[in-house]
Amino acid sequence: MQETYENIPGQSKITFLLQAIRNTAAAEEARQMAAVLLRRLLSSAFEEVYPALSPDDQTSIKSGLLLIIQLETQSSMRKKICDIVAELARNLIGTVYKLILWNFPGIFGNQQQHYLEVIKRMLVQCMQDQEHPSIKTLSARAAAAFVLANEHNLPLLKHFADLLPGILQAVNDSCYQNDDSVLKSLVEIADSVPKYLRPHLEPTLQLSLKLCADASLSNMQRQLALEVIVTLSETAAAMLRRHTNIVAQAIPQMLAMMVDLEEDEDWANADELEDDDFDSNAVAGESALDRMACGLGGKLVLPMIKEHIMQMLQNPDWKYRHAGLMALSAIGEGCHQQMEGILNEIVNFVLLFLQDPHPRVRYAACNAIGQMATDFAPGFQKKFHEKVIAALLQTMEDQGNQRVQAHAAAALINFTEDCPKSLLIPYLDNLVKHLHSTMVIKLQELIQKGTKLVLEQVVTSIASVADTAEEKFVPYYDLFMPSLKHIVENAVQKELRLLRGKTIECISLIGLAVGKEKFMQDASDVMQLLLKTQTDFSDLEDDDPQISYMISAWARMCKILGKEFQQYLPVVMGPLMKTASIKPEVALLDTQDMENMSDDDGWEFVNLGDQQSFGIKTAGLEEKATACQMLVCYAKELKEGFVEYTEQVVKLMVPLLKFYFHDDILLTNSTSMPLLLECARVRGPEYLTQMWHFMCDALIKAIGTEPDSDVLSEIMHSFAKCIEVMGDGCLNNEHFEELGGILKGKLEEHFKNQELRQVKRQDEDYDEQVEESLQDEDDSDVYILTKVSDILHSIFSSYKEKVLPWFERLLPLIVNLICPHRPWPDRQWGLCIFDDIVEHCSPSSFKYAEYFLRPMLQSICDNSPEVRQAAAYGVGVMAQFGGDSYRPFCTEALPLLVRVIQSPDAKTKENVNATENCISAVGKIMKFKPDCVNVEEVLPHWLSWLPLHEDKEEAVHTFNYLCDLIESNNPVVLGPNNSNLPRIFGIIADGEIHEAIKHEDPCTKRLANVVRQVQTSGGLWTECVSQLNADQQAAIQELLNSA
Repeated sequence: MQETYENIPGQSKITFLLQAIRNTAAAEEARQMAAVLLRRLLSSAFEEVYPALSPDDQTSIKSGLLLIIQLETQSSMRKKICDIVAELARNLIGTVYKLILWNFPGIFGNQQQHYLEVIKRMLVQCMQDQEHPSIKTLSARAAAAFVLANEHNLPLLKHFADLLPGILQAVNDSCYQNDDSVLKSLVEIADSVPKYLRPHLEPTLQLSLKLCADASLSNMQRQLALEVIVTLSETAAAMLRRHTNIVAQAIPQMLAMMVDLEEDEDWANADELEDDDFDSNAVAGESALDRMACGLGGKLVLPMIKEHIMQMLQNPDWKYRHAGLMALSAIGEGCHQQMEGILNEIVNFVLLFLQDPHPRVRYAACNAIGQMATDFAPGFQKKFHEKVIAALLQTMEDQGNQRVQAHAAAALINFTEDCPKSLLIPYLDNLVKHLHSTMVIKLQELIQKGTKLVLEQVVTSIASVADTAEEKFVPYYDLFMPSLKHIVENAVQKELRLLRGKTIECISLIGLAVGKEKFMQDASDVMQLLLKTQTDFSDLEDDDPQISYMISAWARMCKILGKEFQQYLPVVMGPLMKTASIKPEVALLDTQDMENMSDDDGWEFVNLGDQQSFGIKTAGLEEKATACQMLVCYAKELKEGFVEYTEQVVKLMVPLLKFYFHDDILLTNSTSMPLLLECARVRGPEYLTQMWHFMCDALIKAIGTEPDSDVLSEIMHSFAKCIEVMGDGCLNNEHFEELGGILKGKLEEHFKNQELRQVKRQDEDYDEQVEESLQDEDDSDVYILTKVSDILHSIFSSYKEKVLPWFERLLPLIVNLICPHRPWPDRQWGLCIFDDIVEHCSPSSFKYAEYFLRPMLQSICDNSPEVRQAAAYGVGVMAQFGGDSYRPFCTEALPLLVRVIQSPDAKTKENVNATENCISAVGKIMKFKPDCVNVEEVLPHWLSWLPLHEDKEEAVHTFNYLCDLIESNNPVVLGPNNSNLPRIFGIIADGEIHEAIKHEDPCTKRLANVVRQVQTSGGLWTECVSQLNADQQAAIQELLNSA
């Protein structure tokens, strides 16, 4: 496939990729893939490709890209397209100038600086050319391209600030000559260089507002004008927030666009859902409102919009009521915090519109309820369950309007998905009654009229209710299962594929909810139905919606049946591997070939002229992602039962670490690596090592190159897990060399990003919302830091002290993390890394003591509980593993630990983990370094602090030490005449109540033996038990039963 792509002529590639991006019906992933490829093409091969295109083609590419930006609703996709435009502008700058500054050849390149004044004067003169409007337009576009090409050169942008009035004038003039090219350039500036607009921000915004409000302009131009303001709300929110008057005027413009709807008599009972018309003002207005609320924040937007929406909802014209409800749906995400306070009045008001006389208003009310159920979950469910469930069930009875019925069912799905189980249980009877009666009616309608829209949604509603209710759904199982099986058996026509897929999903979710015992009565029937579909699988078209539902259903069946599922693997794995191996195909065909391939094979064609067409197969990427997730599920559930397939799965998954067409596939594949190694263990060390060698290079490379922080953190986490599975010797010198360089780069980047954020805090537009977004960036950075710590932990625990010479290249950076002036997460994770060195690399660790000991001891009493916890844990491992050199420091640490434990708020929720680590550290000092402290003096205090129940790992250490003391008949612990035993029983019982120790842990047996020994001496036993409350007595009994 890669080869086919490389062999396509460059000009054809551009045309075909642009077509793929423009095709909003295609899968999101395919469009994103095309965007990535187009940007790469423009950056790597611009000179070979672009100048060879005809002027018409060049114009059409530029206007095409800018049009897509305006129409695009997905922000990640919009960003990718903006990146393409920026790339094009950077490259085009020479070409554009050639058109205008033909008298100045050679003005560019490294001479640009010398000619800045000439360029500026020339552009100003050209933009004032009243006789030649086209020169005026062209020079304004050239000025914009020049600004975009120098977006990082702040002095230059400042120098060119006075070109902006000319650009704005050209925007205005060209729009009225039916040319929106300069307006598109303004959108690009708002996106890439918003600060350039600051000196003339007010006129820029006023012009955008004026054009947007002018009904004589085309919809496209008005939407583009609005796009300037909306883009600024995303790229320069703080700057725009200072111009509240503009925002206040822009909001009614968006709402007015949302009212621009058409009457449609067939709407209420259409059986196929039409895709949104992205050219329409209504969709553009709604999208703009959503983005603006997210960009500027609810503090500003909600007070401005609230009154408008209220007025619209009282308007006799249905279009206004519809727009008002859709606006409420749109602002939920951006105004989340502010709407929460008034949610009660909003919900009560919206529920009234489920009774509205117009079906499209009822539809919009369902939409708002569904959206709020998602945006405000689970608080929304907790507050409004009674009203909302009743209202939606009633709306689902709206037999004359199936679009409304289906949308009420969809809102019910949103509601139940995030509804706490305990809240849903009281409504189960009523929900089931309604869903069942609707299903029966709709099944009859399907048979009589062939309509299926509502049935598709109802089946998913049933699945969602079962998924939340879990075992409480058992009593209703027999009510639904026969009908659902009937649908799967009989709904075989092509137009019922989606219904059948959703029903398969519903059956498997019900099975998972009610559990193996109840489901077993139908399991073999269901497996036969799935197997039958699977055997007919080869006849299914690649874009058949059943495929992904089938794949997920198999995985649920695996969870239900456990090891018994293994027998079905030979049937399931073939199609699953086929789907997981889907490659986005591309091909160059002549017209004859193309005619032989039918349109509905999932191919999209672009006519390249000259009897040739280019095809891309976008179908299947979503299914590929699902299939990869299911492979991970099988590896996780079946473990060694999956070993037969590990090799082929690894060969599929590892190359996909470079699969930049789909983030979910990347995420899933990185997760799969340690699981597949676990599966392969049973084959012995040689097989395991071969598999690891195949993975290792790819994982390290991916850590070095992956730009998306969510994906990167998952890959790093997976790599650390793999090292834990493989242990000592799994990395060779080249691996260490490469990994060391990458981790060093990540740490340096961490510090650099912090500095950049400090610079942003000095910006004149800095405000509290900017601070919020900087905090988000910071959290994302810290998360990567935690993954660096994970990787180092896995290396230290596997390689011990022999890895220290390699670590020394990172040492200065880790020392920098624990400097007192650094933010607390840096200090926390820096200390965690030194904790690992002490725990796994002692006694050699002491050679770094000069770098970390003082900071560690000072951090025991730090203001941040997370830092205190890391320091206290360090003292504990120092006592346990550190060797003699650390003795004086254990003595010095003791009073500091005690101070933390005895502080008044030591046990509050935020402090308890740090406190328990301090208590555990005191125990470890007494156990492993008894000559450093006065054990007899400290022990009674230590006993009074027990048990630990939050930090399970440390709880095991303290209970084991307690058992040591009791088993050795320590007089301080037992007290005179065993008088402390009732207190010790209380500690053991409380530990059991809080599940501080897992029953399979050997420590549980030791504690049970202590109790049993007392049991044999009658009087003492009675005395101990009589001082326990009922819960504690039950806990002691539970302990004895379990061990």
